[in-house]
Amino acid sequence: MIEQALNPATLQNLKAHLHGELIGPNDCGYDANRKVWNGMIEKYPALIVLCADVVDVISAIQFARDHHLLVAVRGGGHSISGSSVCDGGVVIDLSHMKGIRVDPGQQTAWAQAGFTLREFVQATQAYGLATTTGTVGGTGLAGLTLGGGLGWFMGKYGLTIDNLLAVDLVTANGQVLRASASEHPDLFWGVRGGGGNFGIVIAFKFQLHPIGPVLAGKIVYPVECAREVLRFYREYTRTAPDELTVYASLATTPAGLRTIAISLCYCGSLEEGEHAVAPLRSFGTPLADLVRPRSYLKMITQADLGAPAGRSYYEKASTLSDLSDEAIEALVAYGSACTSPWSQVLIQHVHGAASRVGPTETAFALRSESYVISIVAAWDEREASQTNQHIEWTRACWRAIEPFANSGVYVNFLGDEGEGRVRAAYGVNYERLGALKNRYDPHNVFARNQNIKPTLQGSSSHVTAENISYQVAFYKRRERVAYSCQIY
Repeated sequence: MIEQALNPATLQNLKAHLHGELIGPNDCGYDANRKVWNGMIEKYPALIVLCADVVDVISAIQFARDHHLLVAVRGGGHSISGSSVCDGGVVIDLSHMKGIRVDPGQQTAWAQAGFTLREFVQATQAYGLATTTGTVGGTGLAGLTLGGGLGWFMGKYGLTIDNLLAVDLVTANGQVLRASASEHPDLFWGVRGGGGNFGIVIAFKFQLHPIGPVLAGKIVYPVECAREVLRFYREYTRTAPDELTVYASLATTPAGLRTIAISLCYCGSLEEGEHAVAPLRSFGTPLADLVRPRSYLKMITQADLGAPAGRSYYEKASTLSDLSDEAIEALVAYGSACTSPWSQVLIQHVHGAASRVGPTETAFALRSESYVISIVAAWDEREASQTNQHIEWTRACWRAIEPFANSGVYVNFLGDEGEGRVRAAYGVNYERLGALKNRYDPHNVFARNQNIKPTLQGSSSHVTAENISYQVAFYKRRERVAYSCQIY
């Protein structure tokens, strides 16, 4: 069937319907476009569709369905699991779709799915506005949002999905839907944490907030102080105001020094921030105090230096209700014995507004105040012979922490870990998500994700050229953002 799908006449017909670019294994740029951020991922798709607009997205879905090809959807291509690329299938690449419309009066933004966080923040900060995003500028906006969106402003403004007002989405049947609190509210509930299971989101509408300079940075201590620092961190975060989000990490400096660091961002007034940070500044004898006022854009851009594209990454994650002394012992034991200088153990404190949303109000169920633990092994090609060692370090650390963990896990930190872990990520919401999958993607066209498997085989609605024309015309009539590539 793949050979039939890839015959020259068939490909030429697909190409004629695209406004973007079609790339195959023999085309210039194939290797560059099949690569994703995680250098550990080596996949060879049959076709890559570099979409320019919604027409291309619908055409690519139609082609994949007609020829029974696996579909992978790429926004930023930043996931550790590498779900945005596949072997032998079609990659629907949205990375060239970067239209954005910022409304400073309403403090909202419509943004297409090709944005990285760096690009999105740069566009909104031009108006002194921002919303909760992740911590690394190179992360894709779409993947982060659909999985929930932990970030520096979650204490004050909630997760990224808590600031999501609407999405435009193409279903497996080629329909273009807008989902919001008033339109397809069941679908809107599902995309806020349910990942790419229900369709391809091509645009997002966000609530923005006034954000000027933030008080941010890290205070670094030698790893020998790790137990004392993490105990202090535990007490410090218990009383943190909403404006202050604080992480901790066990990592190695570029100079090769093993350290424990407390990183923070205060998004209120700088004067109040200095008062909130004062207890941290006076604790112990740090190696460096790097906390200072800076722009939010600079903050997330600097984080890219620690997570460059092309390096190999492997991750395991857990969620803890509290940092017990026993959990701290396990974290310190493994965090101070990383097998690569690029590896780290990261602790993110989820609190404030993010924890005041009910677990069933969105598909994202991990709403209690908690500590999300991310164990990330990272290595470059010079350490390729030690790949198994780095992976085993990650798994051993995870096993040591699991006795103290909750059953839930942040879906954006999941690798290819099986249905049980996906169920754990969604907890009480899994059955409702399964019902949505039955309705919107009963044939599991969108399976390259943390997959919610359908339990029904619904009727197949064929995507026709007439349907594409109708959907696009409807989309244009509503003046949707996919046809507005200006920054207002």
